Amino acid sequence: MTGPAPAPGRGRRARRPSGDDRERALLATAEALLAQRPLAEISVDDLARGAGISRPTFYFYFASKDAVVLALLDRVVAEAHALRSAALAGAGGDARAGWRAALVAVRDTFTAHRALTAAATQLLAGSAEVRELWARVMEGFVAETAAAIEAERARGAAPGGPPARDLAVALNWMNERVIQGTLAGQQPAVGEADLIDVLLTVWLRAIYGTDEPSR
Repeated sequence: MTGPAPAPGRGRRARRPSGDDRERALLATAEALLAQRPLAEISVDDLARGAGISRPTFYFYFASKDAVVLALLDRVVAEAHALRSAALAGAGGDARAGWRAALVAVRDTFTAHRALTAAATQLLAGSAEVRELWARVMEGFVAETAAAIEAERARGAAPGGPPARDLAVALNWMNERVIQGTLAGQQPAVGEADLIDVLLTVWLRAIYGTDEPSR
């Protein structure tokens, strides 16, 4: 004869949150709060409370609330870069489709994290760490773009012109400012519905001299 079934959870210890769990909780709390109010109005206590930890425990994971934003930005940038690289690699020789997909990948990633993007932009002026991270981000985009331009020139699809790296620098900084202005609602700005078409036209004409590059 069997005994009564044990009560749910009896004999088991509740799983204690790991360091990774707590860090993820802090990052999720930060992004949720940024969607509600500016970074200046969010305190370390708000972040700790939202993650279910104490203020002293918060400092075990991050030195400041700015460091939380930096960690979030690092993750979002990695996501954007991976999606952009995949878009360029998967174009199958269709230049227009490849560049469009790359632009959409970046636009969509930062749109999905609009509040974080705004907070990071606010920190750029006063945070050397954020500036350093963003410089690495832009360098990655520039290097990838320059390599793609050189490949298009090598296969005869794009004419010669300015050094590929210089052209890549100009195009990527244009993207950064135009996308940021659109997402932040600055004026003047390109409307969100027209953003990709406008950027794509500039990119194609700068690289190929036409809106319809040959395959």
